Amino acid sequence: MQTLLFGDIATLASEMVIALAAMALLMIGVFRGDRSTRLVAWLSVLTLAAALALLLDGGDSTTIALRGMFVADPFALFAKVVVLLGSAFAIVLSMAYIEREGMARFEYPVLILFATLGMMMMVSANNLMALYLGVELQSLALYVVAALRRDSLRSTEAGLKYFVLGALSSGMLLYGCSLIYGFTGTTSFESLSALFLDRGAQPSLGLLIGLVFLISGLAFKVSAVPFHMWAPDVYEGAPTPVTAFFAVAPKVAAMALFLRAVIAPFIELVGQWQQIIVFIAIASMLLGAFAAIHQTNIKRLMAYSSIGHMGYALVGLAAGTPEGVRGVLVYLAIYAAMNVGAFALILTMRQKGGMVEGISDLAGLSRTHPFRAGFFAIFMFSLAGIPPLAGFFAKFYVFIAAVNAGLYALAVIGVLASVVGAYYYLRIVKIMYFDAPTEPFVRPIGGEMTVIVGLTGAFTLLYVFYPAPLIAAAQTAAQALFR
Repeated sequence: MQTLLFGDIATLASEMVIALAAMALLMIGVFRGDRSTRLVAWLSVLTLAAALALLLDGGDSTTIALRGMFVADPFALFAKVVVLLGSAFAIVLSMAYIEREGMARFEYPVLILFATLGMMMMVSANNLMALYLGVELQSLALYVVAALRRDSLRSTEAGLKYFVLGALSSGMLLYGCSLIYGFTGTTSFESLSALFLDRGAQPSLGLLIGLVFLISGLAFKVSAVPFHMWAPDVYEGAPTPVTAFFAVAPKVAAMALFLRAVIAPFIELVGQWQQIIVFIAIASMLLGAFAAIHQTNIKRLMAYSSIGHMGYALVGLAAGTPEGVRGVLVYLAIYAAMNVGAFALILTMRQKGGMVEGISDLAGLSRTHPFRAGFFAIFMFSLAGIPPLAGFFAKFYVFIAAVNAGLYALAVIGVLASVVGAYYYLRIVKIMYFDAPTEPFVRPIGGEMTVIVGLTGAFTLLYVFYPAPLIAAAQTAAQALFR
């Protein structure tokens, strides 16, 4: 046991740092109270930075730990980097908001750390049981964070809805895992892959039913249709910094888990699960495109936008090839950057009466706040997939992967859905630049927000000039799943 423990410490160094720091920060908060919120928040950001440094220092070799339950490979490295950056940005975005709105509680950054720990365990899961434990560690923290604003009926309702529907999805996920174990006798991804590779026969009906339940549970975590019903209400009801966090790190981690849980053990069954992914992708793209057209709340619109974007990402998974996985990973990195920047600007939507969330409140923003309007337009154009911004290339990679895999109809539907979805993004740009100004926003954007908006905006705008590093990293990560 000692040999096992010491051999695993280096592999799990990042996760251990986050776990130990989260418990230590929890104690600091308990003894110092809510006045320690900003200190705990910055220490949490420092913890995530330390975890990122340890992760990058560990290299991109493949290592198995915890008796085969945990795998550290280039795929996990790529996803964890995006998750850690997304979580750190989410904490920084929230600091001024939670203090201004009377929500400064030290539990918030600590809960984000625990959720991030769950996400990192998810993307490194090499076993169905490890998968489930990672998902639940993330989910339990997110349920509480969604209802953080206890004096708000909307926030409490969002947390309750997320909890109830999340418990249902966890049950489906666990039931699928139990069926897979019952019909194969193993929960290890490596054993499952070897089992189907050696047999070369058709899987049993019970196994396929288990796979359907597994995919359904994972589809809920990425808010893919028809398991999307929680996203609009939770996005609208949760405090805006929480919504920003939900839209970035958990989505990236859940989609990375989706890739690993479907590709690594079941790549030999691609003919059986591909049609399910195709259906979910088409339904998500179409609903995300059409349902957002009549939205008036910016957070609710971003929820439907997220549903649509997860549909586009699933196009790459449906291809079932290294090229498709590479496209999904690039998509997730670009999607995270666009959403962090967009939500940073949404958090500055404050008038004399308090926070505003209506799309109409952006009217004339180009005349009252040209800096915000310019960057917001960049993010909206990129989310719409308009070249030469980064969002265009994100969609291009997954559509090309689908075409090369022979999924022509899926690619065509994706392009058409993207055209329809462009309407509501461009409508926001039209409102900012052509409508008469309304009451201007009362607060300056702030130094922290300026840095985050500048970094994400520059990445979105300038990606076209130097895409090679991200593509190369995603290619190496994708190949790791097909070992």
